[in-house]
Amino acid sequence: MNIVSLLEQRRHGWEELERLCDEMQSRGRTRGKAPGATRFASLYRSACADLALAEAYQLPPATVEYLHRLVGRAHNQLYRSRNFSLDRSVDMLVRQAPRQIFADPCVHVCGILFFGLFWLSMLLGMSEERLPDFPAQVVGEAQLEQMESNFEAELDAGFDHYVMMASFYIRHNTGIGLQCFAYGILIIPCIFTLAYNAVALGTSFGYMARDSTTGGDNFFEFVTAHGPFELTAIVLSAAAGLRLGLGLISTTGLRRGDSLKVSAIRAIPVIAAASVLFFLAAITEGFLSPSPLPYTIKAMWAILSSGAMTFYFVVLGFPRAGIDAT
Repeated sequence: MNIVSLLEQRRHGWEELERLCDEMQSRGRTRGKAPGATRFASLYRSACADLALAEAYQLPPATVEYLHRLVGRAHNQLYRSRNFSLDRSVDMLVRQAPRQIFADPCVHVCGILFFGLFWLSMLLGMSEERLPDFPAQVVGEAQLEQMESNFEAELDAGFDHYVMMASFYIRHNTGIGLQCFAYGILIIPCIFTLAYNAVALGTSFGYMARDSTTGGDNFFEFVTAHGPFELTAIVLSAAAGLRLGLGLISTTGLRRGDSLKVSAIRAIPVIAAASVLFFLAAITEGFLSPSPLPYTIKAMWAILSSGAMTFYFVVLGFPRAGIDAT
């Protein structure tokens, strides 16, 4: 039997699915009718398979277009917005999202690249005897002098200054995240931007850790509290953008547009987590970091925030045996 005859025999299933879509659209989703829901889901899966066959064997455009509309309509009815459910929301936040982030290879690649270059550059920047000119060559002499000037005085400011700092760093941090995310679709610029930020930040940290540098203590008092949030958010932003870029290259048999849509869905938890971390970093950087509070409090905040992120992304994200990680 050829493919055309097979699809013609299954046309009655399409008509039944279209009739069910009309009924659901007119009266809404009916609760408590498992047989009807099972039949609808079965017809939807069959229509998806028929659409794939129709496209693969290049059937008449009218048939393909009809199946596209039918599948799209059935998909909207099957997965349309449901009433708010606390259980579903908690499951999404504490199980699905962290496991998707933990299992994403783009997060692994960006994390290793960024933090590897960051710590390596920091060690090289601290080596004053062997590499005295390394920070100036990487960051620039003017930038180093500006950093020393900014942190020469002890941290002390009023509430108005804190609000101004918070608004500035929200804009600044968001700009870094958007840049890494936007370049991700081009892959190479994303990797370059991520590596540049890692080297520049690591070198700056290393330079400010030198004994001969002015304002080193004030610098680390300022960056300790918000550093874990900000650095992790940069990594996640780049990973979300890189996920989109790989979706255009590695389509796994899908059309490029469909592959990009699938990649965008996979990137949603990553970029959402990055947005939350950037916001927390900006609030911390604007209010806690420049405050005259003891350094112990800021260090404890950094430890608690690092522990919370480790628990969420690693402990909750680590796959459990026998449990499907979506």
